[in-house]
Amino acid sequence: MLLAGVLGLAAVANGSYMLIAPADWYFAVPGVTTTGPFNQHFIRDIGIIFLFLGAAFLAGIARPAARVVLWGGATLWLCAHALFHVWEVAAGICGVSALARDFPAVTLPALIGILLTCWAIGDRRAAASR
Repeated sequence: MLLAGVLGLAAVANGSYMLIAPADWYFAVPGVTTTGPFNQHFIRDIGIIFLFLGAAFLAGIARPAARVVLWGGATLWLCAHALFHVWEVAAGICGVSALARDFPAVTLPALIGILLTCWAIGDRRAAASR
């Protein structure tokens, strides 16, 4: 549960930062300025997504019966986001170094989401067999 709480709170914090101070977020996050010009609307749109992702992980802590759906849905987006970053490298849009730079904020959350979702699936199966 601690891992889900950390991931959820981090997503809520990131989303809040994106909504409250999109220009500050744009210049503070390493590599973001190399992905295109500042777009306040787009950053705030993604900030809303991060708020929902964080809420899903936090709600899953409180609602064990809904964990697989909540964590699985949030993890699907996180994985798609990480795969998009890999595609950008494969397409030559970014250099390979972008994968290492983006790992803590892009790939690692997706991997944690996979781990949490798999754990929730196993926990659900174990509870059903009791």
